Amino acid sequence: MSIFVLIPVIILGSLFVLLATFAVLARLRGGKYMRPIATTLVKIPVIGRGMKKASMAKLERDNPELHRAVTKIEAFGTPKTPEQAQKMLSLLNPGERRAYLDAVGAETPMPEPTNRQQRRLVDKGVKPGVQQTPKPIARKRSR
Repeated sequence: MSIFVLIPVIILGSLFVLLATFAVLARLRGGKYMRPIATTLVKIPVIGRGMKKASMAKLERDNPELHRAVTKIEAFGTPKTPEQAQKMLSLLNPGERRAYLDAVGAETPMPEPTNRQQRRLVDKGVKPGVQQTPKPIARKRSR
């Protein structure tokens, strides 16, 4: 067997191993280990455009209103002042605005509780940073 026959096999085998590695990394802990690799790959122009196009196509299939909102927001640009942000949101119709605000609200991470008291409140289902209302003290009735 000649070495020239093995070259395509080696290339295909290495591509398969690379693809399998990416698949495993994407499954571990919700893609925690794949995110840095994906952000690095997005910086490459050809791969970045392809990933953005694929992402927008999936978004259009899954949530068309959010897709329309994102395209309008991308055309508007990044708002630098609160007035520009209000103007940007006024460009959206109510369904698009609702879809956009739901998506943005889902992206904001919850702050991690720092001490024991905050962890206990989270376990009870109380949001961190929200003051609990004190329970009213029952007074004895006078006769």
